[in-house]
Amino acid sequence: MVARRPARSVAGTATGDPTKSQRTRARILDATARVLSEKGYAGTRLTDVAEYAELQAPAIYYYFASRDELIEEVMFSGISEMRRHLQEELDRLPDGMSPMDRIIAAVEIHLRHELELSDYATASIRNSGQIPDHLRSRQKKESTAYNRIWRKLLADARAEGQLRDDLDDQIAQALVLGALNWAAEWWDPRRISLDAIVANAQVVVRNGLSPRSGSNSPRSRGKATRRTPGSASR
Repeated sequence: MVARRPARSVAGTATGDPTKSQRTRARILDATARVLSEKGYAGTRLTDVAEYAELQAPAIYYYFASRDELIEEVMFSGISEMRRHLQEELDRLPDGMSPMDRIIAAVEIHLRHELELSDYATASIRNSGQIPDHLRSRQKKESTAYNRIWRKLLADARAEGQLRDDLDDQIAQALVLGALNWAAEWWDPRRISLDAIVANAQVVVRNGLSPRSGSNSPRSRGKATRRTPGSASR
């Protein structure tokens, strides 16, 4: 993955003017998110974090007891901010938008936040399978909440007959999110624009989820929902 543009910080979100200590802590978290998003869990060194944050490495221990504590905070912040951002953007969509169009909007919201807006989101997505279990407790809870938003999007589309009858909703959700998340691994902004990534993802998701013309009748809605319970639990 190539180096990316500067991304929005989620560390300095406290109200009021931050103190010098709060600003320094935020710089450390921002730097960790950048290094973690580029080098992964195993490759993230405090010396690299300190260089990005323009600090001496020992100064980090004034704010965080260990490397793992610092990484855990970034991983939690990444998925927590991603969940909040998705819900806020969905809440801003016009009333009356169809469930399928809301799913397509969520595809763009997810990709732009993951690839353009937040090093924290990229770090969380790219390293979710790399960090030890003892660092994943808070991240897992937020990930479950994030998946719940998508589950409702698909359930609403199912209720309106806007999902294919031959799809298992749970599996479909896992495949869609897996594909969107994988973009963080291969996307090179020097070769492909983010707009192109978003547009192609939206076409793939819409055509993959939507029923073929005339194939869904009101009576058949929901037939395929979770035909294999637990088969795609995350």
